[in-house]
Amino acid sequence: MENSGGIQASLSGRYATALFGLALEQKKVDAVGVSLNGFAKALGESADLKMLTTNPLVSRSDAAKGVAAVAKAMKLDGLTSNFLGVLAQNSRLGQVGPVIAAFNTLAANHRGEATAQVTSAHALDAAQVGALKSQLKKKVGRDVAVELKTDPTILGGLIVKIGSQMIDSSIKTRLNTLAVAMKG
Repeated sequence: MENSGGIQASLSGRYATALFGLALEQKKVDAVGVSLNGFAKALGESADLKMLTTNPLVSRSDAAKGVAAVAKAMKLDGLTSNFLGVLAQNSRLGQVGPVIAAFNTLAANHRGEATAQVTSAHALDAAQVGALKSQLKKKVGRDVAVELKTDPTILGGLIVKIGSQMIDSSIKTRLNTLAVAMKG
């Protein structure tokens, strides 16, 4: 199993590697990926869920019960539900974001894909994502899984990171470059 980027070197990477190994063994890599990404989306949309995962005053057992209830309500697959329970019991729910990112990288590598983190000023529609994937595939030479993020402060354009490469075509960067050039 390839662990590019030193994934195993971090705490979240070790958890992600363990989960990926189990998912691969049980042939549930895609199901776990879908469940984890659904959980990540819910985490971004729910202040209560975010508090559950980051508040140190929430006991391990309460966090485990809360995560189990959320997993059941979201109909997450069993492996993901159990894994989230393990994170709760070990007081590691605060690491769930990096764990999901590391798992997605491992899954993409397993499928022979590169992973690109794309930041845009506003949400991209399906056609734009498809066109972006097509262009990135031409550049990289293999399929590209895209992790989308929005950041209105970049004003427009895109910031694309693939491994150690970064393509920054954001308006914010262009304006900053222009300002520096005008100062001399």
